Amino acid sequence: MHITLVLSVILNIAICIYHWTTGYYSGAIIFTIIALFSIFAYLGFRSRIPLASLLPSSNGCLQTSQERLRRCLHHLDLASCSKWFSYTLIAIYTKWTPGNPSCGNGTSCSGSTVAGLVFYAVFSYLWTSQVIGNVALATLAGGAYGSWYYFGPREQGQMPKHSTLGAFGRASTFSLGSIAFGSLIVTILEIVRIILNAARNNANAQGSIVEACLACCAEFFVGCIEGVVRYFNRYAYIEIALYGKPYIKAAKDTWTMFTDRGIDALVNDSLVGMALMWGAYAIGLLCSLFGYLYLRLTHPAYNADGQYTAPVVLFAFLIGLQCSITMSTAIEAGVSTIFVGLGEDPQVLAARAPDLFEVRASKSQHIHIFG
Repeated sequence: MHITLVLSVILNIAICIYHWTTGYYSGAIIFTIIALFSIFAYLGFRSRIPLASLLPSSNGCLQTSQERLRRCLHHLDLASCSKWFSYTLIAIYTKWTPGNPSCGNGTSCSGSTVAGLVFYAVFSYLWTSQVIGNVALATLAGGAYGSWYYFGPREQGQMPKHSTLGAFGRASTFSLGSIAFGSLIVTILEIVRIILNAARNNANAQGSIVEACLACCAEFFVGCIEGVVRYFNRYAYIEIALYGKPYIKAAKDTWTMFTDRGIDALVNDSLVGMALMWGAYAIGLLCSLFGYLYLRLTHPAYNADGQYTAPVVLFAFLIGLQCSITMSTAIEAGVSTIFVGLGEDPQVLAARAPDLFEVRASKSQHIHIFG
């Protein structure tokens, strides 16, 4: 976690310096604020890193080769989806952009056609990647991690055989509708936020300050809602995986768990999600940097005038961010499963991970689940 937080700070400072030296002052100011925020965040989080590191290390399932193989298969699924998404975008721009040779073969080429197809491709990619990541979350929570929490390590002989395979079967069949529904809600909010961001950029380009401020406020509001939905959805999916609940009931039980059983105080004290998000952000920045360097060093013919530089950098950041978020699902699933199990059956953790239970109890004596 130290490495992740330090890397994000270094990247923010490097991008900030680059923007100041190249004269891109608006970007420099933004990344200066982000760099300062990341520095202060790291200084404030250092004392809580050891406790956060204890959470993923408590779950022994992270060490088995079979679980690493299953996580790699999920990551390959998302990588294939991202690759297909990239090829789809290239095909859309190549075939339907006005002025291309294919436009004379009866193809309806226009900017609106390109925009509509790109919107559909982005929506499909975001929803599909969300479903893949959430199926992986439900598979790991209902399989390896849930079995570890309730039956103990595999060495004790009580863990069911092929628990992860069975959890994947339930997540991809009986619970797929609930997972897809929850993923659709997040995808719609993300699409709305992207549209508002485009509207804000368009208003800035036209000099409409009032419209830009309104779009910025709306984007911030939608982003807050999206963050809250993502926050609760993760624990709702674990409720679905562990107990086979439908999405609406799982969401209601998650709300009850947070409001009536004090789990929110425990989750807020954990830095695992924060460290993983900063890591995903850093990987997204690196991907966008590699995409930008590729265009600058190779000078492809399709980008002779630089018209595709911004889309390539943006989509590179999006792909890197999505892949990293899905890759971090394995660690976050184990930690979140502990929290859900702690809310439903707290005494099981006392037998499963006594050190972690004692540390959390000492820090959470005001929460009635510990008595």
